[in-house]
Amino acid sequence: MKTSEIRQKFLSFFESKGHHIVSSASLVPGNDPTLLFTNAGMVQFKDVFTGKETRPYNRATSSQRCVRAGGKHNDLENVGYTARHHTFFEMLGNFSFGDYFKQDAIRYAWELLTTVYQLPAEKLWVTVYQEDDEAYDIWASEIGVPKERIIRIGDKGGVRYNSDNFWQMADTGPCGPCSEIFYDHGADVWGGPPGSPEEDGDRYIEVWNLVFMQFERSADGSMTPLPKPCVDTGMGLERISAVLQHVHSNYEIDLFQSLIHAAARETKTNDLSNNSLKVIADHIRACSFLIIDGVIPSNEGRGYVLRRIIRRALRHGHKLGQKGLFFYRLVQDLGQAMGEAYPELIQQRERIEQVLRQEEERFSETLENGMRILEGALAALPASAKLDGQTLFTLYDTYGFPVDLTADICRERGIEVDLDGFEVAMENQRQMARASGKFKTAEGLSYSGVQTRFDGYTTLEGKGTVTALYVDGTSVQSVAQGQQAVVVLDATPFYAESGGQVGDAGILSGDNGLSFDVQDTQKISNQVFGHQGVLSAGTLSVGQTVQAQVDTERRDRVIRNHSATHLMHKALRQVLGSHVQQRGSLVDAEKTRFDFAHDAAMSAEQIAQVEAIVNDQVLANQAVQAQLMSFDDAVSGGAMALFGEKYGDEVRVLDIGFSRELCGGTHVQRTGDIGLFKIVSEGGVAAGVRRIEAITGINSLHWVQAQERLLNEASASLRTQPEGLAARISALQSQVKDLEREREQMQSKLAASAGQDLLAQAVPLNDSSRLLVATLQGVEAKALREMADQLKNKLQSAVILLSIVADGKVSLVAGVTPDLTSKVKAGDLVGFVASQMGGKGGGRPDMAMGGGNDASVLPQANASVQAWVESKLGA
Repeated sequence: MKTSEIRQKFLSFFESKGHHIVSSASLVPGNDPTLLFTNAGMVQFKDVFTGKETRPYNRATSSQRCVRAGGKHNDLENVGYTARHHTFFEMLGNFSFGDYFKQDAIRYAWELLTTVYQLPAEKLWVTVYQEDDEAYDIWASEIGVPKERIIRIGDKGGVRYNSDNFWQMADTGPCGPCSEIFYDHGADVWGGPPGSPEEDGDRYIEVWNLVFMQFERSADGSMTPLPKPCVDTGMGLERISAVLQHVHSNYEIDLFQSLIHAAARETKTNDLSNNSLKVIADHIRACSFLIIDGVIPSNEGRGYVLRRIIRRALRHGHKLGQKGLFFYRLVQDLGQAMGEAYPELIQQRERIEQVLRQEEERFSETLENGMRILEGALAALPASAKLDGQTLFTLYDTYGFPVDLTADICRERGIEVDLDGFEVAMENQRQMARASGKFKTAEGLSYSGVQTRFDGYTTLEGKGTVTALYVDGTSVQSVAQGQQAVVVLDATPFYAESGGQVGDAGILSGDNGLSFDVQDTQKISNQVFGHQGVLSAGTLSVGQTVQAQVDTERRDRVIRNHSATHLMHKALRQVLGSHVQQRGSLVDAEKTRFDFAHDAAMSAEQIAQVEAIVNDQVLANQAVQAQLMSFDDAVSGGAMALFGEKYGDEVRVLDIGFSRELCGGTHVQRTGDIGLFKIVSEGGVAAGVRRIEAITGINSLHWVQAQERLLNEASASLRTQPEGLAARISALQSQVKDLEREREQMQSKLAASAGQDLLAQAVPLNDSSRLLVATLQGVEAKALREMADQLKNKLQSAVILLSIVADGKVSLVAGVTPDLTSKVKAGDLVGFVASQMGGKGGGRPDMAMGGGNDASVLPQANASVQAWVESKLGA
């Protein structure tokens, strides 16, 4: 039974039992910020199980794409070394949302395995949680499994509900006992039944886990029965395929064998049992499906995991002797193997290949160098010593070698790696990066006072007490007129730079004419704001109360750009795809600069689409709303959290038009306040990262007016109306091309005429050969070559040197007929003459070009040619 048939029979069976077939969710979970990737079939139903979401069905079945290659759930390091570990796998599952429970779940599982898949009942063993008498009785009494093949699994370490057969979603919330089904491969395979000392052997293989969500666990550990208990099951498609195809390794099933043969073809490997082929076959699946779901290689988050997987596959290809590009070519084979179940593999083939090829080209440039560095370090390593952390870091930081890739190579050679030392080197780099990124006047400031209360969401002015002052990085009690300083207040309406939005500017004023010009506001620490500027009048002391006034016009321009950034981010995802993610931003009074993950330049049409979508939201003039809520509630409510950002338990959720994001910045009150939104540039800044600069409000008006002035000036210069400018330019371009052709024809005629006149100037070198050296007037440099060819044909046996002078510089062409090139080389002749004028030249023996910078030497250089040529002929 082929893998595709096994998958389809599973879904069809449960459909016949009233289950709704649900498509596989994305590998990027949309409802669980704690997960890096979807790693189980139940992930997309999590909110249904917890009651936060309802579906129009209460029974479901799916074949869910899963990845375990990063974060808490990571099988990457084991791929290639075991029979059943994968980065990507499919999880077959059936789910009941308060409908059927243990009896039907067990009955369905047994019927599918023994009747549909026709597995021998005597080959199946089951486990239950030690206290789950209900499940035990169903297996024993109703299904008829002999009691010696039903194993109760107890708690670990004597801790109740701490068992492989007791499942929980988290420390609190839904949980319940499990029942696992094992297949016995037979006595000829080493291993014992689950719960025995030999349970880690390969004889008894777990194929299915039935989870009975029966209780609600409270914070105090108490268990309350759920009013509507649920069922969540999971069976690995690759594992059950291995059982049904009578093989012991997942890599021996039909699906993997086709990919292994493809990997062998591309790496020119004859040994199909080579573990590197298994790695490549596994990794092409993970990489392709991650790209389909919007992940692209990068240096952080999910993108970094994808990059690690790709580079691990490339290293194994390199290990097999493949030094060229090969990995991306396997996408077509994957489409043939899995495209029927997942047509997106075929629909997005070109994009997947493009992303993989770009990454492959990028890494192949450094793989050789990195391997050479690693080989040298390993060769110099004393016996039994670890590879030091600094070398690990150098390979990672300089050559793009993920540390697990280096560890993988070392493991193959029995060498340990100093991961603690690597972490120390990484932390040192992080500290240096943080230090270099600090606000210059806030660097190294030490503050131990009260935190700053930020009032700037609701007001742009207010009173505050000075809690600290700094001059040149040193804490002081007072500041004199003319001094630059950093002022810390206990309360302020000034926004401190964060999340890409620049800090506010404005004035701090007080008694006796005090005036402090705030030029920027930065965070000294997370909740302490430093107002950087200069004291223009009066004196300022710690403990003094001041009136803080934000520059209103500047703030308004900043927030217009900031609010537009949120709308633009959402519009980019609509136009380019859900893979678009923010990679950095800078929002100031002039523009918004937005970096985002995307691997191709935007077309003019795509830019226009984004502009139209954002301006539609602006014209809708919807109110902007901000609310505080828990992080989990925010994400489950659809708010976009930027990967890699740190969020507290309580976050600020901002709704702007159709956009909902987590954001602590300041914004307009209504989308209409943004004014006209215009993208002014788009380009690449790094591999897989694009940058947009856009403007809003009065800046957009000024930009449009400037463009209009340019258009009117250009139209006036060409004596046409603006609407006719494009046609006028096109007509002029055609006219220029016609004139250029006429000019070239005239040059050819002039060259032919001049060439005819030059024949008489040729002097004899011997009985049959002649020398022609001439400086021409009114001939362009590119016509010299054609003229030299014509003269060679007419003179038949000759050495020719032609020159022109333009703007004080000399252009040279030398030509030698075939009968003389064995003795006189055109390239040598040009080099000889050009060197006398501070220039150089070269070319073929029969034709060469060159030039010089000192035209005054040309007559003397021309006069030297005859003696030089005769010396060559005489030789």
